[in-house]
Amino acid sequence: MQLTRYTDYSLRVLIYLAALPDRQATITEIAECFEISRNHLVKIVHQLGSKGYLKTTRGKGGGLSLSRAPELISIGDVVRSMENHFNWVECFDSKQQHCRLIPNCGLIPVLGRAGNAFLQVLDGATLADVLAHKSSSPANEPKVIELLNLHNR
Repeated sequence: MQLTRYTDYSLRVLIYLAALPDRQATITEIAECFEISRNHLVKIVHQLGSKGYLKTTRGKGGGLSLSRAPELISIGDVVRSMENHFNWVECFDSKQQHCRLIPNCGLIPVLGRAGNAFLQVLDGATLADVLAHKSSSPANEPKVIELLNLHNR
């Protein structure tokens, strides 16, 4: 299972904003932090706003913030909102099917169950869970908030 960069960047934006709840952030600031295209991020932020995940404030002192608490933002919902399809393989898309095995292939239902399991795991996690994740790595590994604070100094 692989998510698009668009969805990856969408999740990064939400994590960034959740990590800094006491202030608004700008698109430029987030783009610089993750070293990604500002123009690409504008499209992502627009869609996140239209899907109800972000509040945007225009003008001086404006910026971006989460529209609701991180505990209320399901990772599964975000992924479903940002991905344009879940055609894990060619045979899931009736317009792109060219496999001669399709009439008798048992792989399709197996991959379908695997995809549903993938999304079900994501449904069980919120933005708050992701932000509070305790790494199994050594204790000196920086947390998300510490990384973001280093960037914003």
